[in-house]
Amino acid sequence: MKRRKDKPDSVSLTIINNALVNICREMGTSMMRTSYSPIFNEALDFSCVIFTAEGEMIGQAEFCPTMIGSAQYAVKWTIEELGLDTFEPGDVVLHNDPYRGQCHMPEHMVLKPVFLDNKLRFFVANIAHIGEIGGIAPGSFAADATEVYQEGLRLPPVKIISRGEHVKDIWKIILSNHRTPKSSWGDLHAMVGSLNVAENRLLSLLQKYSAGYLADASKLLLDYSERWMRAEIAAIPNGVYEAHDCMEDDGIGSNPVWLRLKLIVKDEEIIADWRDSDPQARGPINATFVVTAAATYSAVLHVTDLNIPRNSGCFRPVRVLTEPGSVVNVRHPGASVGGNTETHPHIQNVVVAALSKAVPEKTAAAEGATACNFLFGGIHPETGEYYTNYHFEGCGWGATAEHDGNSVMCPVNGNCRNTPIEVFETKYPFVTLEYSMVKDSAGAGRYRGGMGSYRRLLVTAPEITVSALFDRTRTAAWGLFGGSNGASAKLLVKRRGQTSFGTFAEVFHTASATKFTRVILHEGDEVIIQSPGGGGYGTPGERSITAIEEDIRQGYISREAAKQAYGYKA
Repeated sequence: MKRRKDKPDSVSLTIINNALVNICREMGTSMMRTSYSPIFNEALDFSCVIFTAEGEMIGQAEFCPTMIGSAQYAVKWTIEELGLDTFEPGDVVLHNDPYRGQCHMPEHMVLKPVFLDNKLRFFVANIAHIGEIGGIAPGSFAADATEVYQEGLRLPPVKIISRGEHVKDIWKIILSNHRTPKSSWGDLHAMVGSLNVAENRLLSLLQKYSAGYLADASKLLLDYSERWMRAEIAAIPNGVYEAHDCMEDDGIGSNPVWLRLKLIVKDEEIIADWRDSDPQARGPINATFVVTAAATYSAVLHVTDLNIPRNSGCFRPVRVLTEPGSVVNVRHPGASVGGNTETHPHIQNVVVAALSKAVPEKTAAAEGATACNFLFGGIHPETGEYYTNYHFEGCGWGATAEHDGNSVMCPVNGNCRNTPIEVFETKYPFVTLEYSMVKDSAGAGRYRGGMGSYRRLLVTAPEITVSALFDRTRTAAWGLFGGSNGASAKLLVKRRGQTSFGTFAEVFHTASATKFTRVILHEGDEVIIQSPGGGGYGTPGERSITAIEEDIRQGYISREAAKQAYGYKA
């Protein structure tokens, strides 16, 4: 029976908001259980969202936040380009174009309208990182790409399912351009399945509350989030706060590419002005506008109340200014595959650094800010079939005013997880010789940063083609208020029969030691992936003796480093 009221009260709004969030969580559970690739069922590299019929984000769950900011742009762009009147029951639209409101090419959005009584009531969407979409490099992460056409198959908003029937010609185009069509077919259908879950749950909710009641509740939730965010911003001192950071290179040249921010806090609004950042790079580290916006939003959410409902309303008081044709707003045909994984966390770190001057007690030192993207593919020696994989690592997070930084965590732009070694070795021809935390990688401070990870891999196939896109190998995560920097990342290789490791530039003569594509490794070769540590917070001399001794006992820090960083005397 439908329950109607003139206006939803606060209790009903809480119940409805929780219901929307839970629907998104159930979408994610469906993805985990039905997808083919570890990037979904282990790493959780996706986001599940619900939108009003007008394209306002009204619900999301705690999966990969890097996609949340882009989702609202991608959905609105799709609605505007296709037109609301073109959507019919049973339709599913696919979209991954970075110049049409998306973040970068691997992120594919599937969007489905939800109808009741022949009227459009909601949209449900899933944005997820498809692990192989063609392009010049297996795994579709071309670190030396100079234009979008080298990065994979680009799709504008297009129906892949029309009125419940597959649009077979579109599917043929997609699967003919992916190196691993079976995985793409399975993963895309897992995404579509999550939309069906959300549709069924929303229809139940509509039957319970009525369409008009939920529409009113959605508007009230959006306004409520906006008011709450404005109140949080009003508590930040007015002022102009500046910060900057750089990408150490773009994979083509060796020069750094700078991100410069002027953050203006004025009463109940924040203006993030990125217009002094460098022009767009030749290589693929450029961010689309929505990546820059999403990173800015995420940073603001980190320093405001965690209980604010995460919907489009909480983003309204935050304005983002960029210059088209810059590293923070790439223009066609610039490459951008690294912008969402590598540049995004740098942008987020810069916003937090600027805010540390206004609300130091709510901010953190810099994190490792690289996913240590390591891509590989080839013919599997056991199955005879082609495979690819997108592997990433956790790094050290920055310390805060209240606690040490987390260790071996994926960059703060994602809640993603590492693939367990058992799953990794079952699916791919590598053996993990060692996986550990890197001693002495955490930046010292009253609270220390988190530690990076160390992974040593042995190639067991006759041949594997590898690519990589790392940052923070020549730079480091900075400390705050006297805290020390974290250790930098490393990527090393050793050929079979050799006795020592070297960089890929030394061994294979790549233009960049950590950003390259299509290097061929052979059986017996070894690779070391070492992720960076996080920065410390506060003067190291303020750290307690108890905390230092516990770090030594746990093997996090050596006695020599403790003596040097903290003046520790055993």
